[in-house]
Amino acid sequence: MTSEWEVVVVGAGPAGLTAALVAAQGGLQVLLLDAQPGPGGQIWRGAAAGQKGAAGDLLREVASHPAITVLSGAEVVAAEAGGRTHLLSVTSAAGLRHLHAERIILATGATERFLPFDGWTLPGVVGAGGLQAMHKGGLDVRGRRVVVAGSGPLLLAVAAGLRRAGARVLAVAEQASLPDVAAFGMAAARLPGKSREALALATGLLGVPYWADCAVVSAGGQDQLQSVTLRRGRREITLDCDWLAVGFGLVPETRVAALLGCPLDGAGAVQVSAWGATGVPGVYAAGEVCGIGGVDGALLEGFVAGCAASGQMERLRDAPRRAALQRRFQRVLERSFALRPDRLPTPSPTTVVCRCEDVRHGQLQPFTDWTAAKLQTRCGMGACQGRVCGPACETVYGWRFGGVRAPLAPLPLAHLLEDPSTLGPP
Repeated sequence: MTSEWEVVVVGAGPAGLTAALVAAQGGLQVLLLDAQPGPGGQIWRGAAAGQKGAAGDLLREVASHPAITVLSGAEVVAAEAGGRTHLLSVTSAAGLRHLHAERIILATGATERFLPFDGWTLPGVVGAGGLQAMHKGGLDVRGRRVVVAGSGPLLLAVAAGLRRAGARVLAVAEQASLPDVAAFGMAAARLPGKSREALALATGLLGVPYWADCAVVSAGGQDQLQSVTLRRGRREITLDCDWLAVGFGLVPETRVAALLGCPLDGAGAVQVSAWGATGVPGVYAAGEVCGIGGVDGALLEGFVAGCAASGQMERLRDAPRRAALQRRFQRVLERSFALRPDRLPTPSPTTVVCRCEDVRHGQLQPFTDWTAAKLQTRCGMGACQGRVCGPACETVYGWRFGGVRAPLAPLPLAHLLEDPSTLGPP
């Protein structure tokens, strides 16, 4: 199936929802794609149109706008930049679709960075955002003992949400130092509304130990997580628990951008102009794919990209000032939660690094780059195509993950038989 669109927005989180609405307000026909069952992204997962608050208001406006078509459960598997139009190949329950778009706005967000340690493959050890998503999807955490560990402000939001749901949050273990965490808090307080958010988080976590300068050592258990060992200073602490929610920050999801030829910056995010342009004509980007900055930054960047893509430049008079505030906040965020080698997990030779292909730390240590390791061990060649082990290898070994190619996700055989060209040229 082939169709043509004036604008295709990839990703229906805060940035994508805003970009789609603004572009439609500019008179363009917009298709909003998202791989999840419904719009909202990770941050607004489970939110409903019309419910009280910014998420409900935005979802209602998008759902009711006659110029916006929402396609959920649709994942981009291939992309190609063209002259007048660009091509996106999308798989969904309805089959394979080829979308020709005059303009594309990438709002693909970010994924969690996982780092390997002994026991991290045990059932009960999940990503911090992953446990948050499971809870929002209906997981009952009442009375369950949870340790939240890793790095970044997401840990606090996850811990507070789980505690509200009745979980027993035993501790929040942050690898950053206390002075760095305090510096981030002061920078956040300067942004409108952030002081109120911080106060709400602090209130929700009263009585929960918050341990800065703390490292995850290992997870213990036979067939299921039973405990986690943490290192505080020179002392190790073991906590019995049912869930370990662990994540070491976020990584921009740039795979579709890479297929389109969008340049990346030194931090691995899509490089954009002040108006969200990527350098590929007709392709814009907004939100965490451009760097990790939180929901307020994503909303602003989605607004800017939507205006620029639809030619509504007169609406951007105040955007540079607001963007400068967000960029300062983003720089403090990156600096405060920069990963510290002495506070990261240390895998043993038998620790699994690539879970898809069962490749272990000892097998990867002899190699000096990603390509050699991939050729010799199949690291990164499984179903996730390096989405998990790629960022892990960058952090643990210093390799630069690359080699993104179509298809970006496993395809049903019927789709490939229908159109083998989705895999690219032979």
